Amino acid sequence: MIKKHKTAPDLFSYPQYWAECYGVSPFLPTSREEMDQLGWDSCDVIIVTGDAYVDHPSFGMAVMGRLLERHGYRVGIIDQPDWRSAEDFTRLGEPNLFFGVTAGNMDSLINRYTADLKVRNDDAYTPYGAGGKRPDRAVIVYSQRCKEAFNKVPVMIGGIEASLRRIAQYDYWSDEVRRSVLVDSTADILLYGNAERAMVEVTHSIANGRKMSELTNIRGTTIIRNAPPGGYTEIDSTRVDWPGKVDKIYSPYEYIPEGKCQDGEDNDPDVMPIRVIPAPLRRGNKLDPEKTYVRLPSFEKVSKDPVLYAHTSRILHLESNPHNARALIQKHGKKEIWVNPPPIPLETPEMDSVFDLPYARVPHPKYGKARIPAYDMIKTSINIMRGCFGGCTFCSITEHEGRVIQSRSHESILNEIEDIKLKVPGFTGHISDLGGPTSNMYTLNCKDDEIQASCRKLSCVYPVICENLNTDHSPTTELYRKTRAVEGVHTVSIASGLRYDLAVEDPEYVRELVTHHVGGLLKIAPEHSENHTLSKMMKPGMGTYDNFKRMFEKYSKEAGKKQYLIPYFIAAHPGSDDEDMMNLALWLKKNDFKPDQVQTFYPSPMSLATAMYHSNKNPLKPVSYKSEMVHNTKDAEQRVTQKGFLRYHDSNNWPALRKTLRNMGREDLIGKGKDKLVPAEEEDNRQNRRPTKAKPGQQVGASHSSNRPTKENIEARERAKRKQETEARIKAANTNGNGSAKSTKRKPKPKPKVKRRTSG
Repeated sequence: MIKKHKTAPDLFSYPQYWAECYGVSPFLPTSREEMDQLGWDSCDVIIVTGDAYVDHPSFGMAVMGRLLERHGYRVGIIDQPDWRSAEDFTRLGEPNLFFGVTAGNMDSLINRYTADLKVRNDDAYTPYGAGGKRPDRAVIVYSQRCKEAFNKVPVMIGGIEASLRRIAQYDYWSDEVRRSVLVDSTADILLYGNAERAMVEVTHSIANGRKMSELTNIRGTTIIRNAPPGGYTEIDSTRVDWPGKVDKIYSPYEYIPEGKCQDGEDNDPDVMPIRVIPAPLRRGNKLDPEKTYVRLPSFEKVSKDPVLYAHTSRILHLESNPHNARALIQKHGKKEIWVNPPPIPLETPEMDSVFDLPYARVPHPKYGKARIPAYDMIKTSINIMRGCFGGCTFCSITEHEGRVIQSRSHESILNEIEDIKLKVPGFTGHISDLGGPTSNMYTLNCKDDEIQASCRKLSCVYPVICENLNTDHSPTTELYRKTRAVEGVHTVSIASGLRYDLAVEDPEYVRELVTHHVGGLLKIAPEHSENHTLSKMMKPGMGTYDNFKRMFEKYSKEAGKKQYLIPYFIAAHPGSDDEDMMNLALWLKKNDFKPDQVQTFYPSPMSLATAMYHSNKNPLKPVSYKSEMVHNTKDAEQRVTQKGFLRYHDSNNWPALRKTLRNMGREDLIGKGKDKLVPAEEEDNRQNRRPTKAKPGQQVGASHSSNRPTKENIEARERAKRKQETEARIKAANTNGNGSAKSTKRKPKPKPKVKRRTSG
């Protein structure tokens, strides 16, 4: 049977809702006064967001709001509400259809805490960069407040925070496995990924009188069921170690849920028996993916068994291709979390239409002159594509946007440049980025639709580039040349991540990039130097980096430019032990790299690397209790030490690195010389004697976390201080009050006084 790509109705083929007569709003309203100015008596949909409202296609609330407006709906925005009560959630009144809730462009916990679980003081998506304007776990808090404000109004949750928590997931901040956010938020439906298709289909369904509980099979959605639907085949994947001989399991009874009052398909009077197939036997059966679901281990099991958690993560990622993915089901108590297959990717004309919507391209006027750092960063940048087939295990882009690349046309991108020239205040002629998750994956996809429809690989470029992948960068090269030829544009930079193992496949692309689009420095991300760790990241070896470096230097020289590569690396990634970090530090020193900003692995929800971190198992391979174990660095002090290897040149890290090297039996790396990693102890004193000019009001050596004294330094200073105090006391005891030395000649002892006896 030939497998074909799944198709979907055109995103803009739905009939317009009646409120289209109100036309386009300058900005989506954020207050009742703005609604009155537009002549609205109510909103059809209200979007609640943890970000400041910026009407720009890089901000999710603007994309969804403008998209629904294009379909004829009146959409209001409640931005960064005061979550301490439900009052602020009533500022626009009761929505006619539903609330749409998102934490914003970033996960609220990653936005608030560092990888070391320290509180950040700023928030780039807030006016003036102020921190603390959104709650932790914002999706849960906002959703519950919406229910409190209007308990009969349905609530839809989405955005990256909800998307990455659609099933049971390991939560780094509480160090436990948490339930699906759909359960904790009390919302009615969850949209995951770039959810334009699901948003439009759900909204039109509700507008046509259907209930949220009836929307059970919309792609890209997650819902709560009381029981599985009838007529499906279940692939039982709740175990990892099956017996040697596995027989088919057939349901001995007709599956009829308890009660007879279930919603949607669960209430079908002609429920067919469910056929249950153990996972090891699934390949011997021809199954219709539209009528098949995979049963994952329950929340109760994965929360107690890390091996089952890793197995569940592997299954989720194997079921991510929208052209062959099956529904997933996971029991949470007495309820079932049902994850419909991923949405069908947008075609180029649909992508163009989404980005051609009438965005104002600036923050809402109510913020006045307040600076919003995230807007400043992207106001002249352009998204040219979505998705990533790299499969890096530490990244959550794939879990959110998928592996299929969705690209815009050249015409649409050039039109956006004209829009920027017209609407962005103070535009100077600099386009700050043409990119997306990966800048040079634009238009790259599988050469064969049939092969892509069958593929379940986690990456198209690891361990080597797939022979079926199109690596022709000429559409990207042509786009770069067109954009820098636009009148009024003098510079087009490429700031998004660059996949250099793909770039080397097209030297002409590298020539164009290096000659015209690099401003002296180009950031790339090898992430590590050691294959042992790179294999857990699904990243290429350093040989590919060396190939790219040679091309980069060659074309920079031809262009008459002095340009440099700035590589990024991760410390404490699953699989990375102290020896790997030591070898990486040696590689950095050999290549004369002294990184200033370094990063520690951050276990984001649902990523494969997070599953490794939590379970110590490798979900890139079949998981069992006897399968490969993965080393993890979880102790806070050890994580700091691994980070210190990346900054081997910082004297504050030397004591900890010496201690680690000695424990490893590598004292040979301590001392002077090019083949040494850190100097011996006596160099610390010389380093401390060098005068350092402090900024006004700043204490030298303690102004930044990377410069804070180590435990060893503090103890050494205390010992020196006590020694000095002791010596001072001894000296004081041996000197006169005028500072002269006391005489060592003994004075004669005074004669004892004799008490005279007196008469009584």
